[in-house]
Amino acid sequence: MIRVALVDDQTLMREGLRKLLDLTDDIEVAAEASDGAEAIEMIPRVKPDVVLLDVRMPRRSGIDVLRTLCVGDRLPPTILLTTFDDDTALLEGIRSGARGFLLKDVSLDDLTRAIRAVAAGETLMRPAITDRILRTAGEIAPKFEAIDAPERLSPREIETLRLMAGGHSNREISGAFGTTEGTVKNHVSNILLKLGVKSRTQAVLRGMELGYLGSPRR
Repeated sequence: MIRVALVDDQTLMREGLRKLLDLTDDIEVAAEASDGAEAIEMIPRVKPDVVLLDVRMPRRSGIDVLRTLCVGDRLPPTILLTTFDDDTALLEGIRSGARGFLLKDVSLDDLTRAIRAVAAGETLMRPAITDRILRTAGEIAPKFEAIDAPERLSPREIETLRLMAGGHSNREISGAFGTTEGTVKNHVSNILLKLGVKSRTQAVLRGMELGYLGSPRR
């Protein structure tokens, strides 16, 4: 059973998500919070498997929650929810540790698929989102707490990073390479280590800033 925490200041939104997730056999709502301050207290205590986190809330925003809980590795796999496409929030969310980004009008199938993927260690990077990041990243100064001169990625690691940016899972990447999932996991671990980041989504954005997935940052 995947235990989910709902964080949204709108009661109707939380009730709607709970009713949708009640229709599944393998996902349950373990806790709820109505603002970011409540979430910061609740999440480390409940320790959910996945957090569905509203971006814009009173007292503390979803980005504040991410930044606070990233300290001390207290942040579970988290999906940001918003009512509109917000490139700035997307970038800040990824930099702060979010695993994915969904609009609130998402279907039940897409929502549950996202929760299961994130709970299994995957991310929700999609080509359309990656394209938006590439267009927007140049307008925002780098904010990674990463090593200044990261070790160069190998050609296979660069290929792996590009497939990660396309939203492909370890299984899909292993199929493309004709290798085992274990080998791909090793590539991903090496990428995170070399780029000085903690998550796949941060690795993709860091790779963009370093020029692996587009023009290097100036």
